[in-house]
Amino acid sequence: MIEVEKSEAEHLALTTLVAEKAVEQVAGNHAKPAKKSFAKKSSGQNRRKSRELVLKAVYRGMLNHSELAPIFRDMVEDPDYNKADEAYFKQLLEAVVAHAEALDIKLADFIDRPVAELSPVEHAILRISGCELMFDLSIPYRVVINEGVELAKIYGGVDGHKYINGVLDKLAADVRVNEVRSAKV
Repeated sequence: MIEVEKSEAEHLALTTLVAEKAVEQVAGNHAKPAKKSFAKKSSGQNRRKSRELVLKAVYRGMLNHSELAPIFRDMVEDPDYNKADEAYFKQLLEAVVAHAEALDIKLADFIDRPVAELSPVEHAILRISGCELMFDLSIPYRVVINEGVELAKIYGGVDGHKYINGVLDKLAADVRVNEVRSAKV
């Protein structure tokens, strides 16, 4: 029993340290340009799982008004964490949290109701996909939209994926004008 308590304490200390570093990086990210890729290309890990974990984390943060550190600590314990691209998960979560206000302001131009009236799941998906569209030009806009739609099909309401698709399509046309224009030619 003492060994179990010691092991749990070591694990908690390690995850707390990792979460504190994540918070420090979020604070440092405000001064960095946001146009480069969030992470190195995946070495076989699953970015979709990373987005799912970020969705869970953003959703939880929105509902509980939680800080990043405890949310990050809990996500590390999620069974899907080992299947995800860890670097991409951390960087996307940090970016979404760091840019949440700017994302909501931009999204407000393309939705049919106040941001506060969005379902929390759809709001979280729009924040995540919006962040990728606005701040990570290395991911093609069609991939970002598709990933957002897929998240909405799994976690959203009955026709939530259609709404997500429409909003992200309008956002992409606004923030990635040249890419969208050249894709339609």
